Amino acid sequence: MAADKPTIRWGIIATGLIASWFAADISIPRPDAKANHIIQAIGSSSYDKGKKFAETHVPGKSPTIGTYEEVFANPEVDIVYIGTPHAFHKQNCLDAIKHGKHVLCEKAFALNAAEAREVFEAAAEKGVFVMEAMWTRFFPLVKSLQHLLHTDKVIGEVKRVFCDFGLQQDIPALPAGSRLKDPALGAGSLLDIGIYSLTWGLLGLGQQTEMPKIVASQHLVDGVDVASAVIVSFPQGQQGILTSTTFAKTPRSFCRIEGTKGAVVVEGFVASAPASYAVHLDGDEEPKKYEFERIGKGFYWEADAVAVDIAAGRKQSEVMPWAETIRVLSILDEVRRQGGARFPMEG
Repeated sequence: MAADKPTIRWGIIATGLIASWFAADISIPRPDAKANHIIQAIGSSSYDKGKKFAETHVPGKSPTIGTYEEVFANPEVDIVYIGTPHAFHKQNCLDAIKHGKHVLCEKAFALNAAEAREVFEAAAEKGVFVMEAMWTRFFPLVKSLQHLLHTDKVIGEVKRVFCDFGLQQDIPALPAGSRLKDPALGAGSLLDIGIYSLTWGLLGLGQQTEMPKIVASQHLVDGVDVASAVIVSFPQGQQGILTSTTFAKTPRSFCRIEGTKGAVVVEGFVASAPASYAVHLDGDEEPKKYEFERIGKGFYWEADAVAVDIAAGRKQSEVMPWAETIRVLSILDEVRRQGGARFPMEG
């Protein structure tokens, strides 16, 4: 029946933290689910790691355990979720696409905009769906807030957005091979958490499609950015002041969006997982608060959207289209050009 929910069979590439969150989340029974998700295969660097991952995060299921290449080649897999470190994303995506698989690849989608273009060209040639897994954009809270800001214009014309994503990570003390410390893995606060601050800035300011003017500064330790600060400015005078740091944890109120009639403050444990927002209108004594509950962490919203898009024959997401991934990476490229962070493979 046309009304039936689509079913999609996933191959999970990598067995790290974010892959474990994703796998556990899409396995949660939900009354409002828009799709059925089956974890068909787990790709791991070792069989034992893959088996433990499956037993821990998808208990009671029996996914096939194998190498990445075996997952890419598995005819029972419709789409590959890629949760490897940033530096491996391009090649993992290209390998999946070569086998005709759809792809959901974690943020940052690639190390730079040039790599992303290469992947999207391959996807277009093969005719498969590919999306950057910027899960936060799919939260009902974010969709509600965008409607309130840019359709209802509750706080008037948005003029400025402040957003910070800080985690206490002590990068210099990490082992040399850590994905947060090794430049060869795409290390640094910018691609790991600064991308969320930038995302909130772009969403808050209204999803313009042009490139903003960028002023940026980074603090580097052994060539890795441990803190980044970015100002994006658009021709209409809108500005985003967007920061990331590994020196301190951001308070719950991580984002403030200012308009001509008031402001919105967004709260949550971290900027990637918002829980509520409050509208402070000029002249009102009390703000109006909007709270959004969720089970698990919320990765299933992007997974549902992907399944629906693929079932409809779409190759790109309207929420996270290829052009937006390239724009975000182009901004991050310029931030690193000004700030000094480089990756070895960039020369």
